[in-house]
Amino acid sequence: MKAIVNARRLSRFFKSPISLTSERFLSPQVPIAEALQNHLQWRNNTSFSSQSSFLPEGVKELYDKIIESVVVKRTMVPNAWLWSLLENSKNREDIKLLFDVLEKLRRFRLSNLRISSNFNLNLCREVTKACVRVGALDFGKKTLWNHNVYGLNPTIASAHQLLLYAKDRNDTKLMVEIMDLLKKNDLPLQPGTADIVFSICSKADNWPLMSKYSKKFVKAGVKLRQSSFDVLMEFASRIGDVEVLWKIEKLRSESMKHHTLATGFSCAKGLLLERKPEDAAAVIQVLNQDLPDAKKSSIMVELQKLVSEWPVDVIKRQKEENRKELARQFQTDIPAMINVLLNMGLEASVNMEDLTGKEGIPS
Repeated sequence: MKAIVNARRLSRFFKSPISLTSERFLSPQVPIAEALQNHLQWRNNTSFSSQSSFLPEGVKELYDKIIESVVVKRTMVPNAWLWSLLENSKNREDIKLLFDVLEKLRRFRLSNLRISSNFNLNLCREVTKACVRVGALDFGKKTLWNHNVYGLNPTIASAHQLLLYAKDRNDTKLMVEIMDLLKKNDLPLQPGTADIVFSICSKADNWPLMSKYSKKFVKAGVKLRQSSFDVLMEFASRIGDVEVLWKIEKLRSESMKHHTLATGFSCAKGLLLERKPEDAAAVIQVLNQDLPDAKKSSIMVELQKLVSEWPVDVIKRQKEENRKELARQFQTDIPAMINVLLNMGLEASVNMEDLTGKEGIPS
């Protein structure tokens, strides 16, 4: 009989509104017994029920209400207030208020509710999003600190929010700062991190930075995605670094069987740089055979780029004394590669005039 009464009491507890002390805001490590005890403590807080139906308008009003409740009245606040504060933050001053609230909520949870765990990962990620949304990057970086006074758990997902902000603005300096924070706070690098970092480096045309971080990712044992290999190999072929290109290709081939257009044409360009037009043609022919019919037209697009854009790009990156020789090499070897493709039955209809009509390729 006593067990039935206890069960009914528990059922009433879980039908109650969820507070900031509930599992929604607790780390997964918090035992259920502790969470239940916290819930019982919250239920004894009579001031919550009178406030839960009232949602203040405006960030400053929300802030004042939360501070009054937590600091003055020493009572917990409705979840909706904190989420509303998050969603309505529009500028750096709003974010400053948000972080002040987080710090005071953490203190309240620790001193009044004996909850030492941080807020859950979902809240931490949304805080970073709010910082990024309004451009409050100094606060956003704080979400990556292992030891912070805000009750936030640093996560790689939060780091990605900041890295995407850097990507949108082509900001390599910010990217480096975020990567340094990841290292200092022992956050593990992920394949998605590599995708964003390589994309930023490529867009900024910064090969030294790309090379630096590619080594870090490989050393950390990160399993790079195909998209990362696409960017790495395209960049290596663009600067004409054949040695690095083949190292990347070896790494790619260990985990992936087939080429994409990007990696396949990068290999073909590497072979052209080594003066092997027949081998370059063979790579393109295999690529053409492996691609589905719907994508075969992309071969011609990439082939035209190889003829009209890539030679100019790679030549201008070479030392002055090597440029004319490389240009003459391309004028001989690229047409030879096209002829081999034609003999293989590939309809390689490209405009060869670009080999001599572009600046940087002498007639």
